[in-house]
Amino acid sequence: MLGSTHGTFTTDPRRAHVVACGELPPNAVHGRAATADDLDVSGRPLYAGVPDLDRFFRPASVAVVGASDAEGRPNTGITRQLIAWAERVGARLHPVHPTRRSVFGIPCFPSVADLPEQVDLAVLLVGDPLPVIEQLAEEKVRFAVAFASGFAETGEEGAAAQERLAAAVQRSGLRLLGPNTNLNAFEKFREDLEGPAVALITQSGHQGRPVFTMQELGVRLSHWAPTGNEADLETSDFISYFAERPEVGAIACYVEGLKDGRAFLLAADRAARRGVPVVAVKVGRTETGARMAASHTGKLTGADTVVDAAMRQFGVIRVDGLDELQDTSALLARARPPRADGVAVYSISGGTGAHFSDLATEAGLRLPTLSDAKQTELHQWIPEYLNVANPVDNGGHPVGDWRGRKIIDAILDDPEVGVLICPITGPFPPMSDKLAQDLVDAAEQTDKLVCVVWGSPVGTEDAYRETLLGSSRVATFRTFANCITAVRAYLDHHRFTTGYRSPFDEAPRTPSPSFRKAQALMRPGQQLSEHAAKQLLRAYGIRVPREQLVTSAAAAVRAAGLVGYPVVMKASGAQLAHKTELGLVKIGLTSASQVRDAYRELTDIARYEGVTLDGILVCQMVERGVEMVVGVTHDPLFGPTVTVGLGGVLVEVLRDAAVRVPPFGEDQAKAMLSELRGRALLDGVRGAPPADIDALVEVVLRVQRMALELGDDLAELDINPLMVLPRGQGAVALDAFAVCR
Repeated sequence: MLGSTHGTFTTDPRRAHVVACGELPPNAVHGRAATADDLDVSGRPLYAGVPDLDRFFRPASVAVVGASDAEGRPNTGITRQLIAWAERVGARLHPVHPTRRSVFGIPCFPSVADLPEQVDLAVLLVGDPLPVIEQLAEEKVRFAVAFASGFAETGEEGAAAQERLAAAVQRSGLRLLGPNTNLNAFEKFREDLEGPAVALITQSGHQGRPVFTMQELGVRLSHWAPTGNEADLETSDFISYFAERPEVGAIACYVEGLKDGRAFLLAADRAARRGVPVVAVKVGRTETGARMAASHTGKLTGADTVVDAAMRQFGVIRVDGLDELQDTSALLARARPPRADGVAVYSISGGTGAHFSDLATEAGLRLPTLSDAKQTELHQWIPEYLNVANPVDNGGHPVGDWRGRKIIDAILDDPEVGVLICPITGPFPPMSDKLAQDLVDAAEQTDKLVCVVWGSPVGTEDAYRETLLGSSRVATFRTFANCITAVRAYLDHHRFTTGYRSPFDEAPRTPSPSFRKAQALMRPGQQLSEHAAKQLLRAYGIRVPREQLVTSAAAAVRAAGLVGYPVVMKASGAQLAHKTELGLVKIGLTSASQVRDAYRELTDIARYEGVTLDGILVCQMVERGVEMVVGVTHDPLFGPTVTVGLGGVLVEVLRDAAVRVPPFGEDQAKAMLSELRGRALLDGVRGAPPADIDALVEVVLRVQRMALELGDDLAELDINPLMVLPRGQGAVALDAFAVCR
């Protein structure tokens, strides 16, 4: 865990919702009226306003509805906490209760309408907040917190109650936190810590507790937003708000379910534009986790592969454990941008250095070999028989003189080194004490990142508690894994934001000429035949083989002559899938007699299988290339998504695919290919020529345009196989499958 925060670590209007008519509410975007340019071609928003939450976190006046000072009542302890919080932030607090004249000596009012002033925030300690919402709206209250549970997290009846509450809030104009939330936003935050802070967002209050307690290790926390069921204010609102706060160095999130996929992407995009890292634990990687998340917050979890891809696409750093969340967000909040991406490992044990280096390299960190000149320099203070190439083994850090500091300074001085990591697996005083002090002293004189792993399970040693945690210039961790995760995230984040260009700025806003052609081919509620699906591809400029649809053996022979031998013949029908398994594909036909026989055989099989055909396709036979799959599916959270992967008949077995959520650019299309385990096939293996990667990327981008323009009307598209030919020869969609919503 990082130490204190001095020194080297540097420093709405309602969110836009698209309504049924395709319009945005007024003032949805940075206080101006929304226009058609604020929507992409599918009708989804391209911008989201930043909610003005200043008066939520720092209100001038607060009403506590349901306040109590009766002994033994749950509301009594909460009221006491709110009174203390109001005093800390300088807010005037007004208890509200129909039968009490005072609460803890503070005058109490029977209803919100009787309050002596308009309040910024109302905390609702009542079982049913719905009746109070309209009263708050009449009194122009800006924010409310609904503490009550028993809503969407409890099942259908509770979900219906939450929908009624959300509708009332929407009508009222106020902003609501909750229901099923708690009062973590009103905790006592340390005011004595300086430097960039971590802002915390959690859907479960208890899960945020480890991050909150980082303050005791010197890590500044600026805000805590416990979003609960998110009937109104949601994770995305707080990400957008925190990304604009100058004191926030990183945003840490615990997410159980996303309420609105597009809103989340817009918020992540805002953070990426501003270089503010977002670190998230997202529950729902497994079916069990997703089921538990839904039961807790009553929201749709979404397909985890899509969530994972969407987060990666917009620079959200996804971690698994709460310990990783706290360590990674703390490092990212306060560390300066890297001067280089090379990592040097320095240890007092060759075994420790080798172990850590293995793990770091496996995780993708770059450990450059130090130059001969640098190794010669290090050997002035380290015996010749020890390895100093990286990792650097000192054989035992010097205790009695200045040599230890010289070693550390020399490593940090290397231009290829941006991060120095020193794993200390256990205390070994006085050597470990001197090593810790030398690392702290060296860190005082450099703008490069210095990390220490203090592996002692005890954690009470002075070298750890006083020296390392007392320093703001050394990032201290307790485990190898957390250190590696945090450093990798640190380097990845700065690499990502350095070249970041928002895809929303370049997203299409008006339909292309292909759209009208495609619309005419759509058949709502139906699956298209292969022939019709290929026409859809052709409308968007995606190359398909020469082919003709025929309904007689004689026509098949004529078509084969026009297409050119050898040919492929396939059955084509609106409800026909998996033709190969049914024997409805014939390849390599080289004569008229073979074509006649194939036509009869295909139609006979179709009759036997009870398959209705619109004809037989006679297709150009394309030379072998790399078989890929490119497709569109519809995610309930994010809408249309685009997938690319290894294709062919084994596509479901290999399951080697990458996903993106539109809009995205050419850089992301290329990044998808880099994520594939079989990426080497495209580069050419075992004597095969390199594939036409540019043509493959172009197909992915054209499919994305199709997904955007046809929007929710295209439920599914599958191009499999897309034959990617050798470099310079293009890519051809040999088969296609499409389903209209």
